[in-house]
Amino acid sequence: MSAQGYGPDHTSSFGYGLHHVQLAIPAGSEDECRRFYVDVLGMVELTKPPVLAARGGLWVRADALEIHLGVEHDFRPARKAHPGIRVADLDLLAERLTSKDVEVIWDDNFPGHRRLYAFDNLGNRLEFLQRDDRSPSMA
Repeated sequence: MSAQGYGPDHTSSFGYGLHHVQLAIPAGSEDECRRFYVDVLGMVELTKPPVLAARGGLWVRADALEIHLGVEHDFRPARKAHPGIRVADLDLLAERLTSKDVEVIWDDNFPGHRRLYAFDNLGNRLEFLQRDDRSPSMA
């Protein structure tokens, strides 16, 4: 079975891998983002290279996940498009989110996984999922 939990794995000659996910934020919202990504999710802030720091925004990382929050002048939160973030303990994350007054929306419509959605404090949608080998997987 694929590491994804369904379908075949495929190796290309390019060696694809995800370095980071970028989400848009409005100018001047970096402190607000720190309160969510650092204080709520427990990520650490990375020092951006000076030429990129001049643009504003924020980079954060935890475990194998890096998120770049980039300033978009005509900001609109991503309400449908979202990163799918694997976690080792979905229940622990859900407890953490709810303890910080972040709404958790459970969704059991992805075979072979448990998942939930949450929105950051700017309205960007985030999906958190954990493999669940007890439930049927997709072929």
